[in-house]
Amino acid sequence: MTETSEQLSATPPITRPLRVLAVTNLWPEQGSYRGIFVHRQVSALRALGHHVDVEVVAQSRGKWDYFTAAPRIRRRARTGNYDLVHVHYGMTAPAARLAGQLPRVLSLYGSDVNAPRQRLMTKLGWGGTRARIYVSRRLAETAGDPAGHVVANGVDFQLFQPGDRSAARRQLGITPTAKVVLFGADPARPVKGYDVFRDVLAELRRRDGSVQELILSAPGQPEAELVRKYDAADVLLFTSRPGSEGSPTVVKEATAMGLPVVTVDVGDAADILADVRPGAVVRFPADPLVGPARTQLVADLADQVWAVLASGVRADGREKSSWLDERLVAGRIAEIYRAVLGS
Repeated sequence: MTETSEQLSATPPITRPLRVLAVTNLWPEQGSYRGIFVHRQVSALRALGHHVDVEVVAQSRGKWDYFTAAPRIRRRARTGNYDLVHVHYGMTAPAARLAGQLPRVLSLYGSDVNAPRQRLMTKLGWGGTRARIYVSRRLAETAGDPAGHVVANGVDFQLFQPGDRSAARRQLGITPTAKVVLFGADPARPVKGYDVFRDVLAELRRRDGSVQELILSAPGQPEAELVRKYDAADVLLFTSRPGSEGSPTVVKEATAMGLPVVTVDVGDAADILADVRPGAVVRFPADPLVGPARTQLVADLADQVWAVLASGVRADGREKSSWLDERLVAGRIAEIYRAVLGS
């Protein structure tokens, strides 16, 4: 459930800055954007005055670190004078479960609940957690956790704000008259559905030869380049597989930029875009994404993208999504911390 003011004010407030150990397998390393949403949340908490240290599990250490990280986390928890441990992503929960007597908060992000093998690891590690945070209501419902808090990941509204579209296109070598459809992920990741995106683009090009794709993801690119691509595009087409997303960051960033979004119904995309126009959320067919069902999905997405391209206007999402400002989100996370410590 979404946290309420009654829940968070039931105990005397702790007003001093908090010391938090964040444990995660999602963290940007070597120029990647893996776990950038965790990094941004940590940065926003630090900006509020809290002290947050980060212990990265697995990643460059390899998958065996999921099973060997526990002593390292326990030592750090004992010596850091922390108030609590915030575990980001369920795969890291078993290692953090042995962190000692510190209260633990667990954030769940998507596949750690939706994927059966990862869900098993999550369940092994979430015993004893004092609060669980889900990035979407759908994820909390899938986990069968009515006591969970629902707090979507935030967006840096100072970074992701609309700029000069003409200048962005010049810098990216895109002609002023092109109709640009943005793919918001790495095409090499199958769960992101680039095959569906490609088929939709082919249908759109049959209608108008000026339609072209733009890929948001690129190794090591600065964040300013992401902003430039959002500015240059006409629409974000988001095609991730069912069950693969918790709260897709690119949908929220595009919304903050005023970029129209057409997306399949994953994570909390329908909640984010409920009142935003133009744009659309297309439900998956009941059948697998093959044969006539796939053809229908591609046709539905193409029709919605075509309608956005025909409108030629930006979306009104920035005005309607201010609650996603990462500074406000960090404040809600800190309130959960204080409620845990005061209980």
